[in-house]
Amino acid sequence: MQFVDSYKHKGMRKALLNTLIHKEMIAEKVIMAMDKVPRHFFLDSAFLEQAYLDKAFSIGEGQTISQPSTVAFQTELLDVQVGDKILEIGTGSGYQSCILLELGAILYTIEYNKKLHQQAKNILSQIGYKANFICGDGSQGLAHFAPFDKIIVTAGAPKVPQTLVEQLKNGGVMVIPVGDNEVQQMYKVQKTLKGEIIIYKHESFSFVPLLGKEGWQL
Repeated sequence: MQFVDSYKHKGMRKALLNTLIHKEMIAEKVIMAMDKVPRHFFLDSAFLEQAYLDKAFSIGEGQTISQPSTVAFQTELLDVQVGDKILEIGTGSGYQSCILLELGAILYTIEYNKKLHQQAKNILSQIGYKANFICGDGSQGLAHFAPFDKIIVTAGAPKVPQTLVEQLKNGGVMVIPVGDNEVQQMYKVQKTLKGEIIIYKHESFSFVPLLGKEGWQL
């Protein structure tokens, strides 16, 4: 597969990001990171014209690539700092992974679906991004590599998994959509320096279900 980011692609991307700047209160560093990641790399070439619309699209296996405004919103809430050790639950296409890496994260990303795991791993390798890829139950996190500065969950959970809370370091942040199979509310879970948990609830979104032991059962 050839990865070409032409002037046309860049222009379409800037137009999309300009709409996000006006639509959401998004930090400049997040916008700059999104400007560096060609979203069309993660979609079939037949959908080039749709790649820079603010819409989610199917990537197969019952999964989607989140709409750009959702990616921007979650990334903004996560407040990524250079050198943050971040756990991403739900690699999916790998698009969100690239945004986190552009912001300077040390990334561990876990995907439940073997085919999507391998596809994302291959694409990121080809376009020059390095992350730690794991195929497995994201709802269980990665205890072996914990604690994490930040955790981002890109699938809708029925609750905040206690396992993930335990793998978040004191002073850390987790961003996770929580609700039913149709609509979830975005939670920002703040773990204080003393280990206390504070949850800030934001607007509603619609994600594919988080599968696994502490997610929705197959």
